[in-house]
Amino acid sequence: MKILVTGGTGYIGKALLGKLTAETNYEVSGTTRTRHPAPSVAPLIPVGDCCATTDWSAALQGVDVVVHVAAHLKTPTGPGISQLEQLWLTNVDGTLALARQALAAGVKRFIFISSVGVNGSHTTHDPFNEESVPAPEDDYARSKLEAERGLMVLLADTAMAFVIIRPPLVYAAHAPRNFPRLLRWVASGVPMPFGLIDNKRSMIALENLVDFIALCIAHPAAANELFLVSDGVDMSTSQIVSELATSMGGRARLLPVPDWLMRWGARMVGKQSMYSTLCASLVVDSSKAQTLLNWTPPLTAREALLKSGQAFRPRDWPTPLPQ
Repeated sequence: MKILVTGGTGYIGKALLGKLTAETNYEVSGTTRTRHPAPSVAPLIPVGDCCATTDWSAALQGVDVVVHVAAHLKTPTGPGISQLEQLWLTNVDGTLALARQALAAGVKRFIFISSVGVNGSHTTHDPFNEESVPAPEDDYARSKLEAERGLMVLLADTAMAFVIIRPPLVYAAHAPRNFPRLLRWVASGVPMPFGLIDNKRSMIALENLVDFIALCIAHPAAANELFLVSDGVDMSTSQIVSELATSMGGRARLLPVPDWLMRWGARMVGKQSMYSTLCASLVVDSSKAQTLLNWTPPLTAREALLKSGQAFRPRDWPTPLPQ
């Protein structure tokens, strides 16, 4: 079986290429935007930017399964284009163009890595599951939902099956964006105001996500299904911080700041998004993946957090502490 992973130089794509080449007999390749990418464990095919006019023909030759990881996040855009336009060009138009070309090339399965943000940014009573009504709250999540809907329409009654995966925060020592900021904050020993925060957060370790994606490549029951996946154990922010501090050989210094004060302070300084990420609950029910595909995460949440904390090197992350 021949597998193509888009975004082969990215955080998830690189890990997935590593797993597929090391643990299977698949013929694996990836795509990259640049003509001279860094060395990779699998061949990388330059395709340029992912958009409506991208020519994927060279990458799709003989491919059986496409895993579409490449996406535009909330990063700076080029001159003359807005963030919203870039999100739609890459995440919607680019995804559907790739799916059309994959269908024409005879690809048998298209796996799309979406986001739990499609469901919303937080949960109150019930966890998110595959039946939850989508309620995206930012443009990135809206673009992912639009791509999901477009794929379902495009691939209905065709020979190419789809699989849609919505992960929550994907973490590892070298994760991009917010998780290394938390790691660096913990490593610094600075007191953190989470002692009274009694929330629940679902996350998924990078190793667990790539394991689940690899399962979906060939499992017959994954065809034309949507999955929400997580480590299967939900922790409060204070528990996460404590586990990370222990993994670094220290002890978390958690201040007993009331939630209402945290919420008020975040609103006063325009950091509501940070408050939501650190203090609100976001719980995912991943039982469908476990029952339908008989999937068990290879790492427990505690093992994965321990591994992340032990592997983290603050000097490698010049990101400033949260302000």
